[in-house]
Amino acid sequence: MTEDSWERARRILAAAGLAPDRLVRCRPLDGGTYNTVEELLLTDGTRHVLKVPPPQTAPGMRHERELLVSEAEFYRSAATVDVPAPRVVATGGRHLLMTACPGRSWNGTLTPAEQTAPRAELGGLVARLHQVTGPGFGYPSGALGPLAPDWRTAFTTMYDAVLDDARRYRAWLPRPVDEVARTARAAYDALEEVTTPRLVHFDLWPGNILVDQPEGTPRIGGLIDGERMFWGDPLADFVSLALLGDIEDDTAFLTGYRKAGGRADFGPAARRRLALYRSYLYLIMLIETVPRAVGDDDAVWTRKVVAPQLVAALDDMGRHGAGRSKG
Repeated sequence: MTEDSWERARRILAAAGLAPDRLVRCRPLDGGTYNTVEELLLTDGTRHVLKVPPPQTAPGMRHERELLVSEAEFYRSAATVDVPAPRVVATGGRHLLMTACPGRSWNGTLTPAEQTAPRAELGGLVARLHQVTGPGFGYPSGALGPLAPDWRTAFTTMYDAVLDDARRYRAWLPRPVDEVARTARAAYDALEEVTTPRLVHFDLWPGNILVDQPEGTPRIGGLIDGERMFWGDPLADFVSLALLGDIEDDTAFLTGYRKAGGRADFGPAARRRLALYRSYLYLIMLIETVPRAVGDDDAVWTRKVVAPQLVAALDDMGRHGAGRSKG
C-alpha cells in the first residue's frame, strides 16, 4: 500500500468524523475491475471499505460515469428494506466510504445441498429489493441524462449508449452493431409493460454475493458492488443472478423470490424483455474489454464464452417476438 493511499484513507476518515489515527491497516481488495477498492481496519476491529474511481481521463463506457453515485443510492435503498449490504458512511465526488459486510464471495465451494438454503434466502432478499421504487427510470448517476418518465425511453437510451461505445472503441462483436440495433428495436415494444421504476442491482453474480458461515450454516452476509444499479424492470436482475445460464433452472432462488412476494413471470413479453437485458449485459462484457485493456487470455475467454450467449439472446428476441405476433 502506497503512502498516498494511506494518507488518502486518513483524510477521508477525518472528513467522515472518524479519527484518522485509528487507522491500523489499509490494503487493496481484489475483484474490482473499474474502481480502486481498499479495506480500512480501525483500532477497534471495525472494517470499512473505500472506493475511489479512476481518473476522469481514463477510458470507460458512457454509463460508467459517476458510478459511485449509483452505488451509494443502492446501499441507501437496500437499507430501507433491511437487505444486508454495506451502509454508506461518507461520500464525496471522488470517493465512497462504507461499512464492510461479513463473509466471502460466493466462490463455488458450497455443495449443491448447501446452496439450496442460501439461494432461497437470496431470492427473498432480491424480492425485497424489488419492492423499492424510484422517482423515474434509468441510472441515478445521471451518466446518460436525467431519469426518464417511462422504461422504454430509459432502456433504449441505455442500449443505444452501449452500441455507441461499441462503435467508438471498435469492439469485436459476433454480429454487426447495426444488426444488433435492428434486432433490439424489434423487441422494444415489450418494454412498455413495465410501468413502475424499481430497484435493480444488475450485477448480482456470485462475486458480488457474500456468504457468511458464523456457525457453519451458510447465510447471505451482504450484497455488494451496487454501482451498476438502475431504476427499471426487476426482471433485469435475473440476468446476472443466472450469469451465462437460465434463471428458470434456479428453483431454490425462484421459490424464495416468489415466497417473499416477487413476481417471476416468464410469458412471451417477459421473455423478450429478458432477452433484451441478457443482450445488454453481454454487450457490455464484450465491449468493456477494450477500454479495460484486458489481457489476451481474458479477451479470448470473453469471445469464446460470452459471444455465444449474446447471439442466443438476440435469436431469442426474434423467436419470442414471432410467437407473440402469431398469438
